[in-house]
Amino acid sequence: MLFDTNALMMPVQFRIDIFDELRSLLGGYEPLVLRDVVGELDGLARGGGNDAAAARAGLLFAERCRTVKGTSAASSVDERVAAYARAEGCMVVTNDRRLRDDLLAAGVPVISLRKQKKLEILRS
Repeated sequence: MLFDTNALMMPVQFRIDIFDELRSLLGGYEPLVLRDVVGELDGLARGGGNDAAAARAGLLFAERCRTVKGTSAASSVDERVAAYARAEGCMVVTNDRRLRDDLLAAGVPVISLRKQKKLEILRS
């Protein structure tokens, strides 16, 4: 189960316990996060406002995940998340519409927030 940047910010933004929700949805799973995602959260956390606060919390949530190195030289973090998911055959937790649509088009299952309350599994 690979988390993207905004997935780790969802608990603060939408007041949802994503780890609890995933356990209810899937049972057991191994939470993974790319080093690039941690770097992106770190950069966002240095700013101000609600997004920075959510990113700081996201860094704490990322500590509950196994950090892995991306396998792609893609330019954006989202592209690296997609490349890793395709290469490793793992699901991705994201609330990013563009990333979600790209993953689904590539046949990668996605877990996304539905109605700002519950996580749901989406498949192409």
